[in-house]
Amino acid sequence: MLTALLGLAPVVIALLTLSAIFSAAETSMTGASRARMHQLEREGDAPARRVNKLLSDQETMIGAVLLGNNLINILASALTTQVLTTLIPGPWGVAVATALMTVLVLVFAEVLPKTVAIVRSDDVARTLSGPTLFIVRLFGPIIYAIQWIVRRTLRLFGVKLDMAVDVLAAHEEIRGAVDYHHSEGLVEAGDRRMLGGVLDLSDMDVSEIMVHRKSMVLLDADLPARELVDEVLEAQHTRVPLYRDEPDNIVGVLHARDLLKALAQSPTGVEGLDIAAIVREPWFIPDTTNLKDQLNAFLKRKSHFALVVDEYGALQGLVTLEDILEEIVGEIDDEHDTALDGVRRQGDGSVNVDGHVTVRDLNRAMDWRLPEGDAVTIAGLVIHEAQMIPEPGQTFIFHRHRFQVFRRQRNQITALRISAPLDDDDEL
Repeated sequence: MLTALLGLAPVVIALLTLSAIFSAAETSMTGASRARMHQLEREGDAPARRVNKLLSDQETMIGAVLLGNNLINILASALTTQVLTTLIPGPWGVAVATALMTVLVLVFAEVLPKTVAIVRSDDVARTLSGPTLFIVRLFGPIIYAIQWIVRRTLRLFGVKLDMAVDVLAAHEEIRGAVDYHHSEGLVEAGDRRMLGGVLDLSDMDVSEIMVHRKSMVLLDADLPARELVDEVLEAQHTRVPLYRDEPDNIVGVLHARDLLKALAQSPTGVEGLDIAAIVREPWFIPDTTNLKDQLNAFLKRKSHFALVVDEYGALQGLVTLEDILEEIVGEIDDEHDTALDGVRRQGDGSVNVDGHVTVRDLNRAMDWRLPEGDAVTIAGLVIHEAQMIPEPGQTFIFHRHRFQVFRRQRNQITALRISAPLDDDDEL
């Protein structure tokens, strides 16, 4: 009997070791950073290449590992039960063998290796990529048969599996990783906003960031050259749209640099300027163009300025390359800009805000979380939430902030005060 126990011990130890390897492989492969594996593969790392190959068919990889793990655990348990039942006949032998193998498998083949794999997922995955790939190739045909049975069985209950579709979109996975590392203190707030801004480009339209036509500087193309020059010099912008007869009829864009060059070359000064000869052709884009496409269009066309029109061709506003870049890096101020014009901080933590300020800009400036999908401007957000055009003096509480309307011009809210985020008790 003693000889049987001594002969069983090394076999069980070897099987538990293999089981631990399988458990570590499963946990590390599913927890490994795909971004880091792809980067290592690009640098020529062979283990990382094997990990990426295994993750490309994750269902088969997990199935093969689980199959090998279960075969080994069942074999170890069966051998132990056979030996112990000869020492302890009857049900008690089976019970002792079950209790012993449960403890050994749980501690040494499950918890211990998986703990190591969680702590060092990337390193363990790369180390075990070779054996795991061999197991996948060995058990591949069996796993494909099991998958076919599983899919057919689930289909009977109306469940259809499509492993080609990721459960979590890549953008949301990246965004979640950034938010997590920010909460852990590993990513600064500014970097988090920049990374989030890049991901948001494809979800935002130019209508959400454009300068509205009411805030645009437009000049009459029929003005005398001297008046046009004076108006351009007074403007804070280097590109000024010109219209004829009515503001919607944009006939060109006057660039301050072109104007300065023409002035330097004009033998008769301002009076001899031919404004029509230096005006650039306007570029019109639909208001539904998303920011990612427009950024690419700016870079391809080598132009930084576009006019935004609606589906009827009516002028809605303008958008520049700087406007899109500011969605990524925040406000880009120069000597002519004021830091987020229209927002005035108060001593109690509240802010006085002009109605035209965008929700996104206010969130960035104050590190708030007001919803950005319901309206573009703060005034629009209040109207959307109140389902009415408020009167001056009215106060509303929503999204953990108190909104007090100060001024209203016709149907437009022009000024309001917004409190700092309220506690739950204050909101009630």
